[in-house]
Amino acid sequence: MTSAQVVDLKGKKLHEVGLDDDVFGITPNEHVMHQALVRQLANGRSGSANTKTRAEVRGGGKKPWRQKGTGRARAGSIRSPLWEGGGVAFGPKPKDFSKSMPKKVRVLAIKSALASKREDLVIVSNFDDIKGKTKEFSSALKQLNIAEQKVVLVLDYKHDGAKLVERSARNIEDVVVISVLNLNVKDLLHAHKVLMTEGTLEAVNNRFKAALKEDTTEAAPKASKAAKATAEAKKTKPAAEKAPVKKEAAPKAEKAEKAPKAEKAEKKEPAKKAPKKAE
Repeated sequence: MTSAQVVDLKGKKLHEVGLDDDVFGITPNEHVMHQALVRQLANGRSGSANTKTRAEVRGGGKKPWRQKGTGRARAGSIRSPLWEGGGVAFGPKPKDFSKSMPKKVRVLAIKSALASKREDLVIVSNFDDIKGKTKEFSSALKQLNIAEQKVVLVLDYKHDGAKLVERSARNIEDVVVISVLNLNVKDLLHAHKVLMTEGTLEAVNNRFKAALKEDTTEAAPKASKAAKATAEAKKTKPAAEKAPVKKEAAPKAEKAEKAPKAEKAEKKEPAKKAPKKAE
């Protein structure tokens, strides 16, 4: 297991903390990170460019002049694209540029981005000395020797002090404040340093451990379905074997029913009149 150094806001070394190998110990997948970055940039596009066609421009319901006899070209509406103030032909319309990506691939992309920034992690014990003033956070960045670099500040908003830290850091240039739940590839790759507390690091590890547990639990229902299918197959086999026995019993009953009819026919035969003797 890899480890990272924990310091206080003045840069003094305190102790080391372990980094989860399932998150920070993997080999970064550059292809997946590129796909996630392209998806994030595409999903950020508004796609709201819009122009009005001749059917959407107001007016133009009346024919400007009669069809023949004026010497001018035929015209049916003053909102034709050929006219000034008319509609736009083949203009832009609102478009959706968003891309989809499987959940497991998105998780792998964020884990790869975190693993690539393993050497650039700056972990502090806490932000208890910061009371919501920009001056306090700016001085802390100088003491940590990351004042003139692009920094991503990762906060766990379950703690009460996170809002004060956000208030003190959000107006500083080159400092991006994000939540543990909003970790993304773009901000991680764009930053020079990733700043977080020891408690936030634990929250990051727990978040991706939960994602791994979901992957393992998804395989369990598939195994149970296969077991149910085999059990049902075993139940259906005896039923198929017993079916022919019932079919064999049916012909015997028919023979038993036909036998009395034959006896009746034999009894009726003596009742026939004998042929007349030739004279």
